[in-house]
Amino acid sequence: MKSPFYTAEHDAFRDVMRRFVDKEITPFAHEWDEAGEFPRALYRKAAEIGLLGLGFPEEYGGIVADQFMKIVASQELARAGAGGISASLMSHTIGSPPIARAAGPEVKARVLPQVLSGEKISALAITEPGGGSDVANLRTRARRDGNHYVVSGEKTFITSGMRADYLTVAVRTGGEGAGGVSLLLIEGDTPGLSRTKLKKMGWWASDTATLHFDDCRVRAENLIGEEGHGFKIIMRNFNSERMGMAAGCTAFARVCLDEAVAYAKERKTFGKPLAQHQVIRHKIVDMAQKVAVSQSMLEMLAWRLEQGESPVAEICMMKNQATQTMAFCASEAVQIFGGAGFMRGIKAERIYREVKVNAIGGGTEEIMKDLASRQMGL
Repeated sequence: MKSPFYTAEHDAFRDVMRRFVDKEITPFAHEWDEAGEFPRALYRKAAEIGLLGLGFPEEYGGIVADQFMKIVASQELARAGAGGISASLMSHTIGSPPIARAAGPEVKARVLPQVLSGEKISALAITEPGGGSDVANLRTRARRDGNHYVVSGEKTFITSGMRADYLTVAVRTGGEGAGGVSLLLIEGDTPGLSRTKLKKMGWWASDTATLHFDDCRVRAENLIGEEGHGFKIIMRNFNSERMGMAAGCTAFARVCLDEAVAYAKERKTFGKPLAQHQVIRHKIVDMAQKVAVSQSMLEMLAWRLEQGESPVAEICMMKNQATQTMAFCASEAVQIFGGAGFMRGIKAERIYREVKVNAIGGGTEEIMKDLASRQMGL
């Protein structure tokens, strides 16, 4: 479908991304998923086509990019049908924006070029074993000790947690509530930091970890922004994360649709292709309808963001719309495939296993509804 929001520059980048995904990811997606990881060299290859630098300052190796360029990147990555690869490869898009936005000049100059070139991996660490989206009540503590902070606590469900070189960590430097929350950059080789790998329902190729901070000494200059201002930075980060997730989920839904259509044309039952059975045609139309609605809502929100608006309620609803569309299309695609859809190796099966992480990560469906209602003054 042709959209008025994309220019020749967007289309050219889409072509670059499509070739990259077709060559460097899709042929290996199943193998990497089964292995539970993908080669670290993929980060450098992604950096070479400009993928890692999108939206980051040019002085550190970034590339000027609008909302639609980011949508192109997310949706072309999704064509491989491998959310775990996309999640870890792009974990810097939630780990590094706070650095670019609020860290000191020395930290920016030291960290960002390494991340955007694919040499180092960046991750965000907010969720704790005792709480997820309730950021204001996090417990990991950072106590000031001279020129250092001493960090104690745990984070869990951290994407790229096992091999991240730089961790953007939410900590409590002050009293209770949002005003006591700060952000620290903690380097992966810091003494006292240990990591435990987690096994998941989906996203197998993405390393996910629990992080343990046992009196980790972190230089005070690694504070991102001012003490007590971390909560605001985190909330701003969430909007971008949710838009990225919505773009990816909508594209994963389209992958399921495309796979289902191709299979329905090829597979024959009762003497004719599946696609000639009315019940299958109706399923496919329902899938296509939901994908089209989600894509239109996504692009309209992206346009509003480009106009300087901050439609928080609509972004929350967009995330739910996209994850629900993904869930519907993944389920219907597996149903159309029948027994073949239950076998590992096809994109729809892999996407089906990844539905829930998208409905939970970045704020659960229930939290999105509550946040949207509060933004609406309810």
